[in-house]
Amino acid sequence: MLRVGAHTSISGGVQNAVDEQVELGGNCGQIFTHSPQVWKHTPADEEDVEAFRALSDENDVGPWMIHASYLVNLCTPKDDLREKSIDSMQQELDAADRLGVPYVNVHLGAHTGAGVDGGLANAASALDELTVPEDVTILVESDAGSGTKLGGQFEHLAQVLDDCSHDLEICVDTAHAWAAGYDLSTAKGVKDTLTEFDDVVGLDDLAYFHLNDSKHGCGTNKDEHAHIGEGEIGVEGFETLVNEPRVRDRPFVLETPTENGKSFAWNIERVQELRDDS
Repeated sequence: MLRVGAHTSISGGVQNAVDEQVELGGNCGQIFTHSPQVWKHTPADEEDVEAFRALSDENDVGPWMIHASYLVNLCTPKDDLREKSIDSMQQELDAADRLGVPYVNVHLGAHTGAGVDGGLANAASALDELTVPEDVTILVESDAGSGTKLGGQFEHLAQVLDDCSHDLEICVDTAHAWAAGYDLSTAKGVKDTLTEFDDVVGLDDLAYFHLNDSKHGCGTNKDEHAHIGEGEIGVEGFETLVNEPRVRDRPFVLETPTENGKSFAWNIERVQELRDDS
């Protein structure tokens, strides 16, 4: 079964993210547990947690993923930011455990002068300090690679997975991979990119996709999302990806914009139309 959904809001209670997902036509999804622009975490009420679990089960919505705060920087050489990042990630993992959410997704962050190897080593050691619940997995998200941000190259992802003591997995963001220089606009480009990922990281460690088109060209390191099939990646790339036998069973979550009269519902339907389940 095709699993495709969107990032939905927990405003008014985390269970509302499930209702919104169902209204959009999605059957998996992503949430923030709090504003991604602040450090403060406020744990959900137990009643809301139980409602989230029950509604997800009743509507067959899952797997869910929690996206970590944008402030988290695992690659940083700064001790105070490192400690805040570790603390924030631990709270996300604990929230995932309460909610029955199997994944917490995080960007590696920027090395800000520590260098590529130093930044990746910082990230792996920061992740090592976390206590990961038994039924939760940390996903490292591929990055667009601007500035000193790491994770744009598949080799970065592979190194962190190798160096960390936890069993990490990967979330590939199509807009980020495209911005980092991986061609996803043609059938050949998609197949070649997946083969390269398999050679460098391993497709067994690819757990999830962020499915986003891009408003900018391949290799520009610019991260600005577009509606599926209407950006620089285009229809052929997405049609190939969602039907590619090696990854068609992975869940796809959308972070597409709301503009030009189109929102998540339009993009979910678009992906469903591109999928061949005959």
